[in-house]
Amino acid sequence: MVMNILLKRILDRLVLTGNLKVTGPKGLSVDFGDGSGDLVHMHIKTAHAERAISFDPMLAVPEAYMDGELDILEGGVLGVMRIAFQNMGSGGIDATWSKAIEGLRHAFRRLQQINTAARARRNVQRHYDLSGDLYRLFLDEDMQYSCAYFEQPDMTLDEAQAAKKRHIAAKLRLKAGQTVLDIGSGWGGLGLYLAKSFDVDVQGVTLSTEQHGVATDRAYAQGLENRAHFELRDYRELNERFDRVVSVGMFEHVGVNHYRTFFDKSATLLKPDGVMLLHTIGRSGAPWATSAFIRKYIFPGGYIPSLSEVMPAIEKSGLIVTDIEVLRLHYAETLRHWSARFAANRDKAKAIYDERFCRMWEFYLAASEAAFRWQDLVVFQIQIAKKNDTLPMSRDYMAKCEKALQLRDMGHRQKAPAAKPARRRKVADME
Repeated sequence: MVMNILLKRILDRLVLTGNLKVTGPKGLSVDFGDGSGDLVHMHIKTAHAERAISFDPMLAVPEAYMDGELDILEGGVLGVMRIAFQNMGSGGIDATWSKAIEGLRHAFRRLQQINTAARARRNVQRHYDLSGDLYRLFLDEDMQYSCAYFEQPDMTLDEAQAAKKRHIAAKLRLKAGQTVLDIGSGWGGLGLYLAKSFDVDVQGVTLSTEQHGVATDRAYAQGLENRAHFELRDYRELNERFDRVVSVGMFEHVGVNHYRTFFDKSATLLKPDGVMLLHTIGRSGAPWATSAFIRKYIFPGGYIPSLSEVMPAIEKSGLIVTDIEVLRLHYAETLRHWSARFAANRDKAKAIYDERFCRMWEFYLAASEAAFRWQDLVVFQIQIAKKNDTLPMSRDYMAKCEKALQLRDMGHRQKAPAAKPARRRKVADME
């Protein structure tokens, strides 16, 4: 037998376009698709992996790759995901029973996202308390671990992440002396940028011990410890009120069960004339389950919402949506940069962890890029206020602020002496 009959039947029905070759455990190969595009060649090395992929391909393929039971000889993980995603919905995988498995995952998604404070902390620790040295291998110099903003397609990663901070800052319409809450403050880059650029007081909260330590150290290193303060704390424990609230890359961990809690709490944290900016991964399509691989190995408790799941919670909280922007393909480009940087530093990552971890991380980055390129993942930036007249009637103020910040940042870079790397790092941290 060339390969498992069930697997061959699935691939015959799934891969209608593209150029896929699959070599089975006995060394025999079968071609799938219409031969168009670049060749993707998978080698399933064990009968165990072949059986598992037949029954649950969306989880078993990454697991087999992690465990070394599947190799991708040509085309890489991105090529495999491209063929899978571009063929989904074309009469292929919808006809297989694996669709039913994904449907069950969607039906039970609420049980998987009971993110109490204690559980949320454990989930965050699983991912964000990995070694900071790992993240330094593939992130930009400011350690921005969220979607960059590519104003120009040829931007470097550092330039695009600086543009992202300007883009968010412009939507907050900040004034000197205001107080800002950063929910999910990461390694502190955004909070430090806002504190220094606008002379505001920033309080960041995170559940990651690793991120909290790095952010606090950076605040002291930049002399901003009196303007930017980071706490290891759940946002639900806060009782203060702020002029501005910003949250970037944290809402994906709230869980669909807790959206009402998130926005109700945000409403109490905002002053009467307050403004909030929420930056989150979302779906342009209908609600669906979190990838089984991502949920099990990368972001336990995570969930990517459709806009239809977010808006009712905002409306019921009494908050007003004042602007929505959908960033398409920006995260795909961000992930492309991260993947290239990780590949260039793979040996260092392996020294920190091991080969299995490296294969898992490679799959995570490439599969995520594929989902933003060929599936329905996007990024939502939702601007929210408590009063209808807090912000100007037109969006012109955003573009003006963003342009002013861009000119200022360019001036800072030009003044930085090229011969002093330490000084250049300081300027990059400000951006």
